[in-house]
Formats: sequence, structure tokens, C-alpha cells
Amino acid sequence: MAFEKDREDIIEGRNAVTEALRAGRSIEKVFIASGETDKTLAFIASKAKAAGIPVSETDRRRLDAMSATHSHQGVIALAAARAYADIDEIFRRAEERGEAPFVIVCDEISDPHNLGAIIRSAECAGAHGVIIPKRRSAGLTAIVDKTSAGAAEYMAVARVANLSSAIKQLKERGLWVFGTAADAPQTLWQADLSGPVCLVIGSEGDGMSRLVAENCDGLVSIPMRGHISSLNASNAAAIMMYEVLRRRTM
Repeated sequence: MAFEKDREDIIEGRNAVTEALRAGRSIEKVFIASGETDKTLAFIASKAKAAGIPVSETDRRRLDAMSATHSHQGVIALAAARAYADIDEIFRRAEERGEAPFVIVCDEISDPHNLGAIIRSAECAGAHGVIIPKRRSAGLTAIVDKTSAGAAEYMAVARVANLSSAIKQLKERGLWVFGTAADAPQTLWQADLSGPVCLVIGSEGDGMSRLVAENCDGLVSIPMRGHISSLNASNAAAIMMYEVLRRRTM
């Protein structure tokens, strides 16, 4: 992973990272120099883990390469480029527009370029929000913001601890949840995507996790006619989202 020196989502130094954690800033990951026994670094690691933030022990040479100040003091935090929304805000946006809720759930999309592209397509297709998990997923970093071509500034992105629980909440609030799977029994053309709907986009390599798939109301596939049997996650997401938009504008 390469880091640009002028990125605003890099927080360096023990005091700066500690205060960011105390202030409740959205942080994607904390990098701590491996082999350190310093009490302050141990406190930072403990506080980050308690907040559900991944902590990675990292070689000092890598920390040096990430650092813009060259004074990281053994700790660097990768923060969100902007604040996350919550699920209630997504529903408020739908209500304000007078539209049936349209939500995208990303199940462990780890490539920030894919997540940025999905957010861009979601904004263009009229989705009201995107939901991502806290773990094993890209977050709202500068790379995601840049790849979204500015769409991340207009899209409500919620980050949840448990995707299955979030999907259950969406269903309780009236959404039909459709997951994407290559071996699904029906295609997206056959599914009823016209009402309050949530689309679940699986990870780049493994698709949807078992628990997430089990919580979907139905699974749909994208018809394929070529020699390649699958699409990039962001391309598949765009096709699915525009089928929803087509149904809504018929």
C-alpha cells in the first residue's frame, strides 16, 4: 500500500493518535511499531481495539515510508476522510426525496478502488445510502473518496459492526434484500426490484459470506454470454443498480 505524503487521513504521533481516539474520530486502522513495549503505545492499541479498530504491528521502515512528518513516534492512524452516516440518515434521505428506500450493502469489499467505484455508481443511480462493515472492508479513505470522483461527498455511507444485523433491520423497515450470486436461481431481469430494495454486493474473491446470504430474501445473477464467468465487483454492482433505476423510471 502506497501512501501520499499530503493525505489528510494520516494521523501521526502518540499524542495526535490518542486525542483522535478520545474524540471519537472515525479511524480505519492503527499501525504500531512491532516489538515496542512502551506503555503509551500499549494504551493506544488497547483503546483502538476496544473501539473495534484493527491494530497492525508494523515494521518501523514501513512506518517511516508512510510518515509525512518523519516523527511518527511508533504509531500512525489511518482515519476516515469524512464522517460516517447511520442507517436512520439513509432512510431520512429517501423520505426527503419522496422515494422508496434504495440501499446498497457491500459485504467485505476490501479494494478501496472498488468501493469508490460502487459509491460513484450508487450516487449516479439514485441510491440513498451504502452500508459497509467495520472489519475486512475498505473504509472512507482518501483513495475511496478520489476514486468515487466526488460522489462520496453526496452519498450517505454507514459503517456497521454486523452486516447480518443491519440487513435484518432493513428488512424490518420494509426493504426486500437481494444478494448477488453467480449460481442464483433467477436473473436480475426476473426479480422484482421495483419497490423498497437493498442490493448486497459480495466481496471481490469469495462473494457474499454465508450468514449474509442466508439473510437475503432472494439471490439474483447477472446473465453472462462471454467466456469469462464473472465481473469485477464494482461493474456487477453498477449493472444491478441501474436495473433498479430502470424499474423505477418505467
